[in-house]
Amino acid sequence: MADETGGVDDLKAANAKELHRAIREEGEDELRRPLASLFWSGIAAGLAINASLLAEGVLYQKLPTGVWRDLVVAMGYPVGFLIVILGRMQLFTESTITAVLPLVSDPTRESLLRTLRLWGVVLGANLIGTATGAAVIAFGGLGSAGAHDAMIAVALPILDHSPFATLVNAVPAGFLIAILAWSLPNAREQSFLVIFAVTWVVAIGGFSHSVVGSSEAFLLFYTGHADALRTVFGLIVPAVVGNLIGGAGIFALLAHGQVRGEMTEETRRQRREARRQRRLERRAH
Repeated sequence: MADETGGVDDLKAANAKELHRAIREEGEDELRRPLASLFWSGIAAGLAINASLLAEGVLYQKLPTGVWRDLVVAMGYPVGFLIVILGRMQLFTESTITAVLPLVSDPTRESLLRTLRLWGVVLGANLIGTATGAAVIAFGGLGSAGAHDAMIAVALPILDHSPFATLVNAVPAGFLIAILAWSLPNAREQSFLVIFAVTWVVAIGGFSHSVVGSSEAFLLFYTGHADALRTVFGLIVPAVVGNLIGGAGIFALLAHGQVRGEMTEETRRQRREARRQRRLERRAH
């Protein structure tokens, strides 16, 4: 029952059409942000996501060997995501849905270029952040020697996969992170639990996340466990492609497809008017 300060609508979960609109508008806001804002937010996210590797390493170091240890160690994986997502930093895999919904809703050359620009800047910035964070872990004496070795032990399993296997494992990761971004508007006070649950599944499933995985890959490169070619083309690039397939290529299109028939002509006119207004603003400058 709604109280005196709120209506029934405040208690209702948003339907698919409302979620689509909310995430599309969020994506449009991101696409309009200056490049410098995207870049620095992306670097902050890349640095912060290293907290996942740090937390997993500490848990790995502290816990005794047992069949359950991997499940508990994986609970460190969501830490970086919680910092990044609740801190509203730019994470590449979230943008596989937020930036794609505006594109598929208004499939023009301009929309495509704006989406590619956002992806390029955010991904590049995320990788700069993870590379910097991994360098601090590898060379900066961060934590004890035991914790350092534990983080390497946590990262080493990614070398067990071929580039194709990494790509395949990255598809469900991209899909799950897109589901996470889709679910957050309805999560409200439960956002912490939703982020934790979804990213924990990514961890225990052994799925490849391009940004967290790049932190692990850079650490292995810095410590001599992987060469540059393997790091970039065997680990990072396949994970990026797989995340795009799972997030933008599968979930975002499914999410758009379920509401496409409900999008009214008025909404289309509003988008055309907004696009026309943007052109006028550019000419004025």
